[in-house]
Amino acid sequence: MRIGIFGGDTAARTLDQIVQAAADAKADGFGSYWLPQIFGLDAITALAVVGREVPGIDLGTAVVPTFPRHPSMLAGQAITTATACGGRFILGIGLSHQIVVESMWGMSYDKPARHMREYLAILLPLLRDGNVSFAGETLTAHAPLSVAERPNVPVLIAALAPRMLALAGGIADGTITWMTGPTTLGDYIVPNINAAAADAGRAAPRVAASLPVMITNDPDGARTRAAADFAVYGTLPSYRAMLDREGASGPADVALVGEESTVGKSIQVLADAGVTDFVGAEFGNTEEQTRTREFMRTLL
Repeated sequence: MRIGIFGGDTAARTLDQIVQAAADAKADGFGSYWLPQIFGLDAITALAVVGREVPGIDLGTAVVPTFPRHPSMLAGQAITTATACGGRFILGIGLSHQIVVESMWGMSYDKPARHMREYLAILLPLLRDGNVSFAGETLTAHAPLSVAERPNVPVLIAALAPRMLALAGGIADGTITWMTGPTTLGDYIVPNINAAAADAGRAAPRVAASLPVMITNDPDGARTRAAADFAVYGTLPSYRAMLDREGASGPADVALVGEESTVGKSIQVLADAGVTDFVGAEFGNTEEQTRTREFMRTLL
C-alpha cells in the first residue's frame, strides 16, 4: 500500500507554504501529496506550481467539485497541470454536496449520478483521445482538446454510493474516500468497485483512503480534538451514510489515533481491506504532527 500526505485546506496558507509542504513530503519519502478544492486557492493550479518546483512525487486533487467547471474546461486544466508535473498529476473529482451546489452556487443537484456519468462521458475522451462528441441531458460537448503533449491523467472519483462506485471502477481509474472507516472500505467500497472493474474487463482500480491521523499518548483527547476539527463531516449526508454504515457516531470514531503500535495496526487493517493508497491527514499541535510524520515515515 502506498502512503501519501493530505495537504489540507489552502485557505490560510500561501502558495509558497504549499510548495514547501509538498517538498517536505517528498523529502520525507512519501509517494504522493494531495490538495482539496474547498474555498481557498485553486487546487489544480497550485499543484501545477508545485509540480514545477518539486520533482519526484505524485500530486493529486482530493477532490475538485465537478459542478462549477464544464468538463471540457477541466480537461484542459488537468492536461496543463499534468504537463507541468511531468505526468505525475492525479485528478480527483467529486460531486461536492447538495447544500454547497444548491445553496452556495445556485445550481441544480438533481440526479447527481447522471451528472457524473455525463461529466465523465466528456472528460475522459478529452483526456485520453483529445476529442469528444456527446449530448446528454445536462451536459454537451462537441470539441477537441489539441495539445502538443498528452500525459496520462488518472481520474479518481469521490465515490460512496453504488452507482458512483460503478462509475469509478467501470470507466474511471478508481476512488478516493474521506471519513470512510476500514470496515466500510473492506466490506463495501473495495468489493463494489472491484466488481465494477471486473465486469468491465478492467484491472482492479486504485482505492485511496484518506483519514485523520495522530500519534499521541492521549487518544481520548485526540478524539475530542477530531470531533471538533471535523464536526462538519458528520452532518453532510454522504459522509454521514458511511459513518452510519461503519457504526461510527462521528468523525472522531474513524480517526486513526493513539500510540505508534495502535495506529500502525489500524493502517495495516486498511491495507488488508484492499486500500491501495493511505492518504494521511495529520492533525494536532506541532509536536503531535511531528511525531505523526516521523512514525508514518517508518511505514514507507
